[in-house]
Amino acid sequence: MSDIVKEFQEIPTTCISDTMQGLNNMDPSIKPLKEEYRVVGRAYTVKMPVGDNKYVLRGIREAKPGDVLVVDSKGDTYRTIAGDFIVGLAQTLGISGIVTDGVIRDIIGVKKLNYPVFCKGTTVAASAKAGWGEVNVPISCGGASVNPGDIIVADADGVVVIPQVIEVEVLRKAKEKLIFDEEREAKISGNPEAILEYLDKMLAAE
Repeated sequence: MSDIVKEFQEIPTTCISDTMQGLNNMDPSIKPLKEEYRVVGRAYTVKMPVGDNKYVLRGIREAKPGDVLVVDSKGDTYRTIAGDFIVGLAQTLGISGIVTDGVIRDIIGVKKLNYPVFCKGTTVAASAKAGWGEVNVPISCGGASVNPGDIIVADADGVVVIPQVIEVEVLRKAKEKLIFDEEREAKISGNPEAILEYLDKMLAAE
C-alpha cells in the first residue's frame, strides 16, 4: 500500500467528499453490508454486461493485493455480480474490498467472511459466464467516473472516488477539513454560549 493511500485510512468519506464539493461520490444506494466496514485502496476496474460476471473473475485474478475491485454492472439489481464463494476468492488473494453498483447473493455467507463489500443489495439470481466484459478500463459506477488507479474510500456514509490527478491536493485539503471539524467540535459542543454564537454566525451569513 502506497504512503498516500495509507494517509487516507483515517479520513472519513464526509471530509473527502466536502473537499471535492460532492462531485465524486457514488450513489448513496451503494451501502456496506455491515456498517463497520471501511475500505481504502486503488481501484481495479471491471466493466461487465448485465447478468454476466465472467470478467469479475478476471478482475479478481489480475488485481493486486490491496486493490479495491470496482465493478460496473450498469446498476442491475436482478442478477448478482458475485456470491460468497467468489467474494471469498477475492478476500484470499488480498483484494481489499469490492464496490459495485450491482448486487450480491449468499448474503449470510458473505457476511460471515467479514470482508468489505459495498453494493446496492442482495438477490437470489445467478449470473451467466459467457465471457463478455473489460477490466482495467475507465468505468462509471454508481454515477461516478472511476479510472484504474483512482483511490477509493468507502465507509458507512458512502463511497468516494479520488482521481489520481488531484489525490495529493485532496489529501491536503481533507486533512485540513478534519482538523477544522475536530477543533470546532471541541470548542462548541456541550457549550451553550458557544453554540448560540455559532448559530447566530451561521444564520447571519444567509
